[in-house]
Amino acid sequence: MKTKSRRLLGILALSILGVASTPAGGADGPYHFLKEIPVGGEGGWDYSSVDEAGRRLYVSHGTKVVVIDLDKEVVAGEIADTPGVHGLAPAPELGRGVTSNGRENKASIVDLKTLQTLSKVDAGENPDGMLFEPGQQEAYLFNGRGQSATVINMKSGKVVATIPLPGKPEFAAADPKAGRVYNNIEDKNELVAIDTRTHQVVNTWPIAPGEEASGMAIDLAHHRLFIGCHNKLMEMIDSTNGKVVATVPIGEGVDANAFDPGTQYAFSSCGDGTVTIAHEDMPEKLTVVQTLKTERGARTMTLDPRTHKIYLASATFEPTPEPAPGERRQRPKMVPGSFKVLVYGM
Repeated sequence: MKTKSRRLLGILALSILGVASTPAGGADGPYHFLKEIPVGGEGGWDYSSVDEAGRRLYVSHGTKVVVIDLDKEVVAGEIADTPGVHGLAPAPELGRGVTSNGRENKASIVDLKTLQTLSKVDAGENPDGMLFEPGQQEAYLFNGRGQSATVINMKSGKVVATIPLPGKPEFAAADPKAGRVYNNIEDKNELVAIDTRTHQVVNTWPIAPGEEASGMAIDLAHHRLFIGCHNKLMEMIDSTNGKVVATVPIGEGVDANAFDPGTQYAFSSCGDGTVTIAHEDMPEKLTVVQTLKTERGARTMTLDPRTHKIYLASATFEPTPEPAPGERRQRPKMVPGSFKVLVYGM
């Protein structure tokens, strides 16, 4: 099993083989490079998320969450004191957000207007993925080493359930009308469905031929999940029965997925510097329309459904010498202040 940190080291190692100085759009296809949003600062990154209504982009970075104005595409603030943060899930109807603070095994409940922390809530060991489930107005923190999900009432800020999971959880997606939260169990090559009312796992499905699924997105209208697998596949899965209905090839080192209901495009972002864009032609057919070239290491992504733009976090890394025989390659160092967000659009 590859942990996220081990995958990151491998992806960063790829970057020394040639990080593009200027991101490029694919030669053919609907998407192309638009701009960079400079952020600066130190530290790594993980999940990004969009609050479409509030016009905000949240990008995890080191021990904080960077807040970007989506309309102006400039940094608008930050959410501090989130050690080992993996990301923020916005709950716009409540004016709140929840972060997963992996290093302190806690979640921060944040006021999205003031960007101040209202409270911190105990989670399981190493909370990683997170989402807001609007049906019950609860947040789910998926605990990597704890192999569980912590469920928090976002109004009260109290833990209402801890759900045991059959392995290491990764990305998740919610279907409020179905009363389900879906989650990838990365080390078991499985997908689980959680009943949002009873807080119990009600289905466990194999994802073969996919392996080590990371990213997940959902098409609510057609009940389709899109998951990115580390054996270079994006799968389209029927969320009502767990059946894999279509697959397409993707790049190496996938981390995130997205789905745009306005265009019916599904995306898989990979650490090798590519985003595979596929069109859901029908609920049983998925067709690749573009392999978008980005930057090596730009593995995380989110989508703004209003503008159809995608955003990927990236940075520049210093070159490292070739290792001597029998020695490990040195971990590449990020060029100080080079952290940025890449913007691609149609």
